[in-house]
Amino acid sequence: MADNSSQIHTPTLVVLLGPTGVGKTELSLRLAESLNCDIISSDSRQIFRELKIGTAAPTEEELQRVKHHFIATQSIFTPYSAGQYETDALTLLEQLFQVRPVQLLVGGSMMYIDALCKGMDDIPSVSPDLRLRLRQEYEEKGLVWLQDALRNADPVHFSRVDQHNHQRMLHALEVCIETGKPYSSFCTGQKKQRPFNILKIGLNRPRPELYERINLRVDEMINQGLLKEASPLYTHRHLNSLNTVGYKELFKYFDGEWTLEYAIQMIKQDSRHYAKRQLTWFNADPEIHWFNPEQIDEIIQFTHKAIH
Repeated sequence: MADNSSQIHTPTLVVLLGPTGVGKTELSLRLAESLNCDIISSDSRQIFRELKIGTAAPTEEELQRVKHHFIATQSIFTPYSAGQYETDALTLLEQLFQVRPVQLLVGGSMMYIDALCKGMDDIPSVSPDLRLRLRQEYEEKGLVWLQDALRNADPVHFSRVDQHNHQRMLHALEVCIETGKPYSSFCTGQKKQRPFNILKIGLNRPRPELYERINLRVDEMINQGLLKEASPLYTHRHLNSLNTVGYKELFKYFDGEWTLEYAIQMIKQDSRHYAKRQLTWFNADPEIHWFNPEQIDEIIQFTHKAIH
């Protein structure tokens, strides 16, 4: 396809998004090649170099085919947030747009996509001592204690948050205690203006087909050696980066709490649930243009037409 980048006056970020297992990888490579641009990952777990198999990270062949950014660039031992990603990705885009006025963002991590496209709220930082104290208290008293504590401190945020995600609830409680104000008071939800256009392309499949692909992919990960990859990470399972589908279930197998067969079954179930949450989030965004991943030619044609 002809390179018409000289006709593009305003830089454009093409965002290719969709649930886990839908088939973003191959399409992203084809689209990047047609646009003659790099791929910027918006996957909050593929960014960790220790989590390769369980996150279905791009292969060496795929990485050589198209240059990728934010793949295996961080360690699980170094905290990394959506706010940090926003800063890093904007800096990178500023450099890439000087070379090529169209760039491609690919992934399914809702917070990372929103951080780059809409911006993050300015949430106050929390002292390490308070963070440690609350984590210890949570480990002693459990999830119900944490739910009650956040409900009392900020009923508005408690009604919105995933009430089984202890990391999110702990962070909100930390901010409440540190500032003396509800966490929700810092969540303005105001969209920040970006110096580039944004074109969002969503991928989806019929639900039974998507779930079957997810189940098969989990089996493939096990065959590729997911247990061997997860085993040395077991002693670090308290890290936020390891509160990840595919690893946290195997840790229960290593604990002796679950059989391997049941752990694999739960990886499949949790992956399907995650896909459902992703679609709920994405479906609330009216800016997304939806396609089936098999519509490769239509997607490429649509993208080129939309950016010119």
